Amino acid sequence: MDLPKLKKVTEKKKKKIILLSDDLRMSSGVGTMSREIVMGTIREYDWVQVAGAIKHPDAGKIVDLNQATREETGIEDAYLKLYPVDGYGSQELLRSLIKTEQPDAILHYTDPRFWTWLYDMEHEVRQQCPIFYYNIWDDLPYPRWNEPFYESCDLIMNISRQTVNIVEQVCQKKPRTDWDNTYIPHGINHKDFKPVDALHQDYDKLKKYKQHILGGKQYDFVVFWNNRNIRRKLPGDVVMAFKTFCDMLPKEESKKCALIMHTQPIDENGTDLPAVVAEMCPDYDVIFSNEKLDNNQMCWMYNIADVTINIASNEGFGLGTCESLMCGTPIVVNVTGGLQDQCGFKKEDGSYLTVEDYNDDFQSNHRGTYKECGDWAYPVFPSNLSLQGSPPTPYIFDDRPRYEDAADGIKHFYDMGEEKRKECGEKGVEFVQTEEIGMTAENMSKRFTKDMNTAFEKWTPRKRFTLFKA
Repeated sequence: MDLPKLKKVTEKKKKKIILLSDDLRMSSGVGTMSREIVMGTIREYDWVQVAGAIKHPDAGKIVDLNQATREETGIEDAYLKLYPVDGYGSQELLRSLIKTEQPDAILHYTDPRFWTWLYDMEHEVRQQCPIFYYNIWDDLPYPRWNEPFYESCDLIMNISRQTVNIVEQVCQKKPRTDWDNTYIPHGINHKDFKPVDALHQDYDKLKKYKQHILGGKQYDFVVFWNNRNIRRKLPGDVVMAFKTFCDMLPKEESKKCALIMHTQPIDENGTDLPAVVAEMCPDYDVIFSNEKLDNNQMCWMYNIADVTINIASNEGFGLGTCESLMCGTPIVVNVTGGLQDQCGFKKEDGSYLTVEDYNDDFQSNHRGTYKECGDWAYPVFPSNLSLQGSPPTPYIFDDRPRYEDAADGIKHFYDMGEEKRKECGEKGVEFVQTEEIGMTAENMSKRFTKDMNTAFEKWTPRKRFTLFKA
């Protein structure tokens, strides 16, 4: 295979950033987006990652990905090095990396509760370089306990419009003079996730894969659920939504419908889904898929589906549904967190809701203030707001929808027929790819570069104080 021609990007010394997040080689949402951020900005910045994972097999090693990255991107001076850790790193490791790698910034991406050691040493770090944070907090009430984390940052970038307002409200005591609070939604790689129709070069591969997934059976309508089997994702409710939908149909039609659940069927943090199906949905076809899939195969999954569903009770963004939209497959989603951004909710004048619309008077659309949305989405509004909590997270709403309402959403797309669904899917592709909405990997990288470069220009080192006895 011919390798891309290497070229040096610039003679100017690039900024170096240490990224604290899930290992970018992992298939988790944070891992996937970490890779897109790094690879999308590799021509602008050098990258070092403290690559976290539970029971990381490479913990303690140093993984040099310079050559692999240069061959993949064609960037001659690409710099990417990983320091895998079992868990979430330590102050000692970061001190060592600041000394050896001499970074220009620290970028933290995921829940701050897992990296409290970073914020415990923020005065020390910010004497050397700024701290940037990619914020994933997804719901109300405003998490006041996050205030010390937020106020330790020189730049906060947020994955949803709602989250921008959350930071504004939590940090009211800190005037925005030397720090910024911005909106950067997750970005899907359009080269990996795309519609695959009869004219596409991969169409024959798609048909073969479809036969594999569906066991050779022909279905007229396929519902797809792609999530981890954990409580907040409501996998049991998805099963009940599918059953309720099938119950609405004549028997001969219901037999031609299937639900694909791409997950671990049994998870100690979730439920025994085969047992749920056997007891609650024995008359209809539920197919489990737990193979490790690459991006091509995931793309085929979305293209096999007629609709993708995500009714999680909390969701920072909802990567799977956005991937589905990029592939031209409509979505049924709970109106919580970042999922509401994907619905394309519109104001009375027909324009989309903006970051500016999410303020203290209008905190979220989960109550259904605005109902008109894009044809590619069927929003399911929560029927019950249950206040949940734990020691590290004292309070957060569980935005629980009725599975019956989700079933109505599935039937909505079933009833419109194949051609109309295709038209809705095409509108969804157009929506996520617009520069205004910006839910592509390319737009995400551009926004990261713009916001971080602005923060670099503004930043000044934290003053150093010396304690002494009078």
